[in-house]
Amino acid sequence: ASAGHGFVAEDLRLALIAESDLTGRASAGPRSRKVMPARRSRRSVDPLSLHSGDLVVHAQHGVGRFVELMRRNVGTGKNAATREYVVIEYAPSKRGQPGDRLLVPTDALDQVSKYVGGDNPTLNRMGGADWAKTKSKARKAVREIAGELVRLYAARSATSGHAFAPDTPWQSELEESFPYTETADQLATIDEVKSDMEKAQPMDRLICGDVGYGKTEIAVRAAFKAVQDGKQVAVLVPTTLLVSQHAETFTERYAGFPVRVAQLSRFQSASQSEEVLKGLASGAIDVVIGTHRLITGQVRFKDLGLVIIDEEQRFGVEHKETLKALRTDVDVLSMSATPIPRTLEMAVTGLREMSTLATPPEDRHPILTYVGAYETKQVSAAIRRELLRDGQVFYVHNRVEDIDRVAARIQEMVPEARVATAHGQMGEVRLEQVIDDFWHKEIDVLVCTTIVETGLDVSNANTLIVDRADRMGLSQLHQLRGRVGRGRERAYAYFLYPADKPLTETALERLRTIATNTDLGAGMQVAMKDLEIRGAGNLLGGEQSGHIAGVGFDLYVRMVSEAVAAYKKALKINPETAGDAAEAEAEIDQDLRVELPVDATIPEDYVPHERLRLEAYTKFAAARSDDDVADVLDELTDRYGPVPEPTQRLAALARLRALAARLGVREIVAQGKSIRFAPLDLAESARMRLTRLYPGTTLKPATRTIVVPAPGTARMGGGPVEGEALLRWAEVLLRAVVEGDKDYEVEATTYRRRR
Repeated sequence: ASAGHGFVAEDLRLALIAESDLTGRASAGPRSRKVMPARRSRRSVDPLSLHSGDLVVHAQHGVGRFVELMRRNVGTGKNAATREYVVIEYAPSKRGQPGDRLLVPTDALDQVSKYVGGDNPTLNRMGGADWAKTKSKARKAVREIAGELVRLYAARSATSGHAFAPDTPWQSELEESFPYTETADQLATIDEVKSDMEKAQPMDRLICGDVGYGKTEIAVRAAFKAVQDGKQVAVLVPTTLLVSQHAETFTERYAGFPVRVAQLSRFQSASQSEEVLKGLASGAIDVVIGTHRLITGQVRFKDLGLVIIDEEQRFGVEHKETLKALRTDVDVLSMSATPIPRTLEMAVTGLREMSTLATPPEDRHPILTYVGAYETKQVSAAIRRELLRDGQVFYVHNRVEDIDRVAARIQEMVPEARVATAHGQMGEVRLEQVIDDFWHKEIDVLVCTTIVETGLDVSNANTLIVDRADRMGLSQLHQLRGRVGRGRERAYAYFLYPADKPLTETALERLRTIATNTDLGAGMQVAMKDLEIRGAGNLLGGEQSGHIAGVGFDLYVRMVSEAVAAYKKALKINPETAGDAAEAEAEIDQDLRVELPVDATIPEDYVPHERLRLEAYTKFAAARSDDDVADVLDELTDRYGPVPEPTQRLAALARLRALAARLGVREIVAQGKSIRFAPLDLAESARMRLTRLYPGTTLKPATRTIVVPAPGTARMGGGPVEGEALLRWAEVLLRAVVEGDKDYEVEATTYRRRR
């Protein structure tokens, strides 16, 4: 067993000295690690959680307003069936009239997504030209990005970089000395990075994780692996301040190993910088940490093997091109604290390798968040409580004009505190000196503007006070809160507003959201929606945010996904004509209609809550394979008990839709005593199979349609095939005729043509 600290047992004449007594660090504990929760499945779908009045986007009709979920009977007589529909309201087609309404069958919910994007978009008119225009502009921009991503990927695939050797014993020793327990995500990401480095193809991996989720440790291990192979590592950070923070972390982690870490920043004298440059050219320096100066061409490396980029989105456009060129030569590892949405991560799978750190480190407590009116007594008590445990305080006041007055007031309230100010108009050298002093615990209370919102890691600062929280955006509040609670102490965040001024409704809503989302990693949900949009801009280029606002985030991501898939497919067939082929392919995202007289619903007595029914409908509509459908059924059984028949039919309908989508069929519609399938381009052999297995079928090559007589049961005088059996009949037809699967031909002949 591992002892946390040493002890003396005088009777036994025994003194035990623990590892932590010698190193001053908490013991790493036994290596039989506590199992952290596994990472969330990448295939899971974000449920469509809608409230009446929410804005939604329909892929074909544009931005509308969700009204309700409603049940209707369709068809008459024997063909009658019950379905549930989502009702969406659009702008009226004529002035002074109520808005037009669209009923979307719940099995086609994959066409609908919640609108996330601009502030308040205007509703589209059904059948109007505006939506088509907005969509085609966004699609054009998306194609350019997809093309760029694919070209960069192809260039990387074509070059062979350095394949790093497997881990050395020293690598294991370094990893054993990590004083904390790695999270499941951290371990998985480290393995992914190492396996990328061991391939001959240059690595290009992006690691996303909320503030303080252990990205730096991954960088430390990757850099060490590169150095073990005799290569040099450049760590690029956006601010001089972070240069010294990272340099300290790397130096501390590499203590005891022959690895030389240096930094290039304005804090150094000319002679120190000169020495570092010489060391890099001669190979004497293994790891260098600096700002964009590292890639301006003045710095010569003897043998650069890995570039680590922290917060890449904060580098200017002029540096982006240099970074792009780097990616085809050396291994590149980028890190970002802005959450990249999972949907987007899936869209670029295979082009840009990504890892997400979503599990908070062990021993990390959620931050206690208080929202309320400003009271002098409360503020001074909060500061004193932090000072009593030898901690430090961030006091955020976002107006430079009177920031000194605020600092003087705090000094009066708490005379024993050492107070200093920091803001963007101070001049960089002075600003960096102040923050450096704060980092080295020479300042107790830092009164500052929101410049501390990103990248500053002061584990001893565990109280945050924001005096005008009502003036800040949600993502800003979340990022600020991420500055505290980086260590093992319980952290406090106070979001205050003036007691004498009424709050606006939106400010109240924002503060309410931040107060309720206090979980670690809330950054992945909070209305991190605006962060997500920023994250998408970071990955795909900031100029995309206008298009995202136009068509809504989810539809935009779907367009990226389709365009990327089309480019990849076209590249495989013929790299020369890939662009044109991809353009033609990516246009196809029409509606898929399956209109058969089948009761396919989730009964209210099975799942009574409308929001939960919507969630289940969305998952069925998003299913792309039989396995996906089986997963949804398993989840329903687990949550609500045995699945009733109408829901079994809904699952069969989802399987049929997934198969039709894969084969390019957009319509399966019942018309009287026959069923229409379109569009279908059948080869000669398939046409012969169709007429043999389904006598009486009409083929219409001009409209690429087939009309097949509706099936009857095999026994004489039997009625029509209904319910789940009808869905099975349609599936068998597609598999036997279009896919040409002989295993289904026998089953196809068991149906009788309906009279």
